Amino acid sequence: MSEPAGRPRPRRALLVGVAAAVVLGGVGLAVAVPSGGSDDDGRRGAAAVTGGAGGQERKGTAASVSPSAGSSSADSKEKDKGKRKDKGGKGKGEGPASASPTSASPGTGTGTGAGDTGRDAAPASAPLTVDAEPPAWESPCSQRYLIDLPPGRVGPPPLEQDAPGWVAANRAVPSGEQFLKLTVQGKGQETVVVKRLTVRMAAKRAPLAWNDYAMGYPGVGCGGGVPTRFFTVALDAARPGVVPEAGHADFPFKVSESDPEVYYIRADASAYDVSWYLELAWSSGDRTGTLTVDDHGRPFRTSGNNGRPAYEFPLGGEKWVKEGTTQ
Repeated sequence: MSEPAGRPRPRRALLVGVAAAVVLGGVGLAVAVPSGGSDDDGRRGAAAVTGGAGGQERKGTAASVSPSAGSSSADSKEKDKGKRKDKGGKGKGEGPASASPTSASPGTGTGTGAGDTGRDAAPASAPLTVDAEPPAWESPCSQRYLIDLPPGRVGPPPLEQDAPGWVAANRAVPSGEQFLKLTVQGKGQETVVVKRLTVRMAAKRAPLAWNDYAMGYPGVGCGGGVPTRFFTVALDAARPGVVPEAGHADFPFKVSESDPEVYYIRADASAYDVSWYLELAWSSGDRTGTLTVDDHGRPFRTSGNNGRPAYEFPLGGEKWVKEGTTQ
């Protein structure tokens, strides 16, 4: 028995319906892609937002694109690949690897200031300043320097106020000990607590094999006053610390704009050539921070002088002579 003539018509109607659904699905996908970019751009936008501050993902148009992208046809994927190849190298869709969050490295600041919550903050935000004065001398005859030059090429000892230029010209390194004067002052009327002063080691090497030159002149009085805030640092120690001289007060201290503090520090070394910094911790109300104290952006440097050829400059003399030979 033959089939009724009208039976194939439902099949054609079904095919027409499927085709219409496909067309409508394509329109829906086109609407889901944000204006101004391809579907690939949408995925890149979602990755960039995820890599924002705190690693938190913002939910919005870009983030909602990814599910729609999974319903695209194989032809659209091939087209996307072609677009990436036309632009050369990696396509935009491969960007998330470089969009991962990167935090700033803390504690990298140097110089005489860093501010709130540590050395990585802006110096201007700290409520106090620290003025370091190297080179400073405990007394006119106390300081010595190692210099990689013979006596005939080194000028006479300078006065203390002329020492910075003399030290720079001769590339001199404090030998045996280094004396620092730190002036700490607040920026306003608020009180700032200087909680502590610590040593941070940068390097420790064998002492310099240079000539040792004594400042001052033999036979000339070299007395000096005793500072109020006096501390010592033993740089040869495994963990050097800032220790108050006997009879002197220890931290914490308070400073303001009208009430500064001056700290004197004698750092000694005999067995090593040491590069080092100081770190000053402070607090003011609910704010805290740390200032790095150094030699104009470089670490302080102090070297032992044991066994080095030593020289002195006689008063009224014309050249350096072996130490201890002046009559």
